[in-house]
Amino acid sequence: MNILLTGAQVYTENGLRKQDVAICDGRIRLDAAAARFDRVEDLSGLVLVPGFVDVHVHLREPGFSYKETIRTGSRAAAAGGYTAVCAMPNLKPAPSDPEALSKELELIRRDAAVRVYPYGTITRDQSGRGSLSDMEGMAKDVIAFSDDGKGVQEEETMREAMLRAKALGVPIVAHCEDERELKPGGCIHDGEYARLHGHVGINSESEWKQAERDIALCEETGCQYHICHVSTKETVELVRKAKARGVRVTCETGPHYLIYTDMDLQESGAWKMNPPIRSAEDREALLEGIKDGTIDCLITDHAPHSAEEKAKGLDDSAFGIVGLETAFAAAYTMLVKTGKLSFQRLIQCLCVNPRRIFGIPGAITLATEVREPGAEYREGILEGALADLTALDLNESYRIDSSSFQSMGRSTLFDGAEVTGRIKGLWVGGERVYPFQ
Repeated sequence: MNILLTGAQVYTENGLRKQDVAICDGRIRLDAAAARFDRVEDLSGLVLVPGFVDVHVHLREPGFSYKETIRTGSRAAAAGGYTAVCAMPNLKPAPSDPEALSKELELIRRDAAVRVYPYGTITRDQSGRGSLSDMEGMAKDVIAFSDDGKGVQEEETMREAMLRAKALGVPIVAHCEDERELKPGGCIHDGEYARLHGHVGINSESEWKQAERDIALCEETGCQYHICHVSTKETVELVRKAKARGVRVTCETGPHYLIYTDMDLQESGAWKMNPPIRSAEDREALLEGIKDGTIDCLITDHAPHSAEEKAKGLDDSAFGIVGLETAFAAAYTMLVKTGKLSFQRLIQCLCVNPRRIFGIPGAITLATEVREPGAEYREGILEGALADLTALDLNESYRIDSSSFQSMGRSTLFDGAEVTGRIKGLWVGGERVYPFQ
C-alpha cells in the first residue's frame, strides 16, 4: 500500500521543515510527485520524526507474564512513540543459550506490536558470576549481551565476555553494580533523604567503581561497550574522559534521573528503582552529559511489577517503574520546554543515537538488518529507509493517567502530571500501528 503523509513538520538533517512524506512498499519516499496513493493522511500541525527506540525495557515474558507480556509491553511502546525496543534478559528461562532464547523469539514473532530485539545474557542464567552464556549460539538473534539487573562481579569473567563479544561483533551492555559496595537492604540513594528518613542507602561507588573497571577492560579488549542507566556524576566523568581517549564506550540515562533528585522522594514504592534517583549534583552532571554528548541515549528502563509488589513502601517494594508511555511527554515538558535540553538533542537521544550505536534499521538508515556492516546513518528521515515513523503533537496538553496505560504496570512517577506532547501516530515498516484500530 502507498500512503502519502501531508502537512507535517518533518525532522531532517537541516532541522524541521514542512514537506510531504510518502510511504511506498514500506519505505520512505521524499520525492513523491509521480507516485499514486491508496490513502492520504493529513498531519497538519504535527511533527514527524524517526520512530523512537528504547534500548532498555523489561517485557517480562516468558516467565513473569503476571507483570507484563510481549503484547502489552509492545503496545505500551507503540502508545509511547517507540517503533523498536530492546528487551532485557531477566526472564525465566533467561536467554543464555539458543533453546532458551527461542521461547522468547517465538512470543515476539507472535505478539509484538512493534520491533522487539532481545538481549542474550552475559553469564549463564544471568547469575553475574561464573560461566558465560552461549554467546556464539545466540549472536545472530540478539541485539547485544547484558546481565541487566546484576553487575558482572568478576573482572576475569567480564574480560572474557568482552573478548568473545568483540570477536562476534556484538556489544556488551552492562548494569554496573559492584555488590561489595552495597549494604543489605539498600533501597534509595545514600544521601540526605535516606539519612533524614532512616533508610539504608545505595552508594554511588557501587555504580561508578564497576563502570571504571569495565571501561578499562573495554579499552584493553577493544569491545563495543554500553553502560546502562547512568545515575552518578562520577560515571558521567569516567565516560567523558574515556570517549576523549577514543574508547568504544557509550551510555544511557532515564528521564527520571534528569528530572528528580533524592529530595523529591516520597514514602512510596513508586519511587524505588535501581539505580536510585540521586542527588542534585548528580542530576546536574547528567544534564550536562546529555547536552555535551557524553550520554548518548535516553531510555525508560521500563520495569513493570504487580500492584502488590509496588505497594510495600520504599524499603520492601520491588525495584522498578514503568516509562514507555510517559517518557517523551515528561522529557519534552520538563526538559525541553523549560530550556534544559533542545528538541533536537532529545530526538537524537530517543531516535538517532540508539539506531547508530546498536545498528537498528529505521527511518534514518538504509540498513535493512540489525548491525548491517557499513550502514550509513543520517540525522534526519532518509529517502529509501524503512518507514518507521512517529507523529507528535507538540502543543496538546493533558494529564497522565496510569489507569489508561497499555502496560500492565502502573507504577510511574508521572501519574497525574500535566504534560505537553502527545503521540498521534506510529508507522512500523509503513504499517499504521498506532492509534490502535
